[in-house]
Amino acid sequence: MTAQHLETRFESLLFASRWIQAPIYLGLIVGSLLYTYKFLLELLHLVTAVNQITEEQLMLGVLTLVDVSMVMNLIFMVVIGGYATFVSHLAIEDHADRPDWLEKIDAGMLKVKLAAALVSISAIHLLKSFINISQHSAEELHWQVVIHFTFLISAVALAGMEWMIKKSHH
Repeated sequence: MTAQHLETRFESLLFASRWIQAPIYLGLIVGSLLYTYKFLLELLHLVTAVNQITEEQLMLGVLTLVDVSMVMNLIFMVVIGGYATFVSHLAIEDHADRPDWLEKIDAGMLKVKLAAALVSISAIHLLKSFINISQHSAEELHWQVVIHFTFLISAVALAGMEWMIKKSHH
């Protein structure tokens, strides 16, 4: 066996190893099903308790639904974008519901979208804490704000780096 033949086989193995990620994406789909179950439970709770809860409790419940929705969007972006970017091409060009962003996604843009989603999720958690401020200590709120700003700065930095990379390639 020649060195060239060994190299070709090794490179084929390396390329095939991308499929190791497929069970991870399947696991995230299962996680989505679990989140859907929790979403439906929270929605059912809100519907059945709407006459007994305060407006503040209703707002917190709706923010929980929004939070779950944003986490689900994040999972969807990771599953679809990650699979299409790192594992295999999705043969859905003619599908009427094909997401527009999938045409423009690459690893860098996927990271920026994920960072933006994390900032949004963090903002929802922070808003829930401020609405329910009596349930949190000043130190807890301080750290939530610090964490949120850390996510925000990271997202802006990632977007800036991605912009610079794209600009340098043009």
